[in-house]
Amino acid sequence: MAPAVQLKGIHKIYPGVIANDRVDWTLEWGQIHALLGENGAGKSTLMNVLYGMTRPDAGEIHVDGRQVEIPAPSAAIKLGIGMVHQHFQLVGPLTVAQNILLGCEPRLGPFFHTRKANQRVADLADRVGLPVDPTARVEQLPVGMQQRVEILKVLQRDARILIFDEPTAVLTPQEIDELGAVMKRLAQEGRALVFITHKMREVMAIATDVTVMRAGRVIGSTTPSATSAGELAAMVVGRPLAPVAEVPARLGGEVVLEIRDLHAANDRGLEALEGVSIDVRQGEIVGIIGVEGNGQSELVEVITGLRKASSGQLRLLGEGIAGATVRQRREKGVGHVAEDRLRHAVVTAYSIADNLVLDRYYLPPYSRNAMLDDRAITRNGATSLERYRIKAPDARTPVSSLSGGNQQKVVVARELDPNHRLLVVSQPTRGVDAGAAEFIHDQIRQLCDAGAAVLLVTNELDELMVLADRIGVMFHGKIAGWRVRGSCSREELGRMMIAGAGSGPLPGGAA
Repeated sequence: MAPAVQLKGIHKIYPGVIANDRVDWTLEWGQIHALLGENGAGKSTLMNVLYGMTRPDAGEIHVDGRQVEIPAPSAAIKLGIGMVHQHFQLVGPLTVAQNILLGCEPRLGPFFHTRKANQRVADLADRVGLPVDPTARVEQLPVGMQQRVEILKVLQRDARILIFDEPTAVLTPQEIDELGAVMKRLAQEGRALVFITHKMREVMAIATDVTVMRAGRVIGSTTPSATSAGELAAMVVGRPLAPVAEVPARLGGEVVLEIRDLHAANDRGLEALEGVSIDVRQGEIVGIIGVEGNGQSELVEVITGLRKASSGQLRLLGEGIAGATVRQRREKGVGHVAEDRLRHAVVTAYSIADNLVLDRYYLPPYSRNAMLDDRAITRNGATSLERYRIKAPDARTPVSSLSGGNQQKVVVARELDPNHRLLVVSQPTRGVDAGAAEFIHDQIRQLCDAGAAVLLVTNELDELMVLADRIGVMFHGKIAGWRVRGSCSREELGRMMIAGAGSGPLPGGAA
């Protein structure tokens, strides 16, 4: 049987960057083929070539033994290729069924046949094991459920070759397990799957084959059974990663952020926070985790000024900040690594250098006599480019041209400021490679060691358990329980996330 896909000599150059350098790669039927590499290694570019979103400068594409041209995604879809994008391609105001059947809607005369559409989507969801409400509006769904809609949209077209671009980036551990089971079932049916990821644990649990890319080239291929997560990480970054030192949880000093009986509504007007109380102290990292949609996002937005609380107290170093604007909070020393970088953290049309000063462009040395100092802004950008290993030709490169992981590095480079008294960090390593995640973790620890208070909100249990001194689990808008680092397992935290069980006192802080 001919391979599902053969890419031969794929070459793609962007201004100042060789994204793919004569890449040869093969995908067999029945494989779940993980594609690993640092941010900017060329993984997404290679798959964009296969899906018709990018035209290669040279090379051949073979699908099921036949050489083909794929000038656009529509051509890829006709060839049975589907792609689940890292950034969802959904229409928020439409229902789940309308999104999934967009372009192939069942009709009742000139009208959309709602009942038939809902039944078709429900049948598909049951068949593949991804239950979803066909009548729900996509904009009102949590992120994990939106990803289900993306997957179902691809499967509805009967795609035989599926590309998953960072599919677990926004999922909880339980949702990741469910997705892994779905992917294995699809592979057993004879489909071919590509799995772009940075998470070694999921590669080892889900993938059948692995290819590692670096600097636009394939540097090696293996299987999970023939290697280890540590060896794969070393292949990706070109060096062994340093082991994480086990240190006791810090107790912290002065209370920097004090939250008491906080209530707030979500975008639908429903109560998202129901009496949350938290203390975050100087020199400690407080971690918050929960299944998507249990109030973590609203908590971060209230603290940083993006959402108003309906009641409760919010104090920074003893001063009430509930009525302060976002800028006023930043000027008081609050930093914020936003969960959704495209909505709240970067302006993609602006350069890297300009994005790095979005919160301070009006201050010296970036502004003099009410005029921007482009040289100072560019110098700062060049320094961050090198320090955070952001892969771009120069600091004047538009953020829109960067990979998702490199966009995240821009956000982190701006927000990990030594002058911040409180750092609110939401999903800091989403979409970044293992080497970059290691560096970001080190920077967060250094800020904490220098006296900053850190509130870390993440879906990554491994990240939480190595960084956070205290861990709070959110469930239905409340803190269901607290644990100290080293006193709990991944399984215990997972059970608390699902059932909300395990309430206990908060050592050294609010109950």
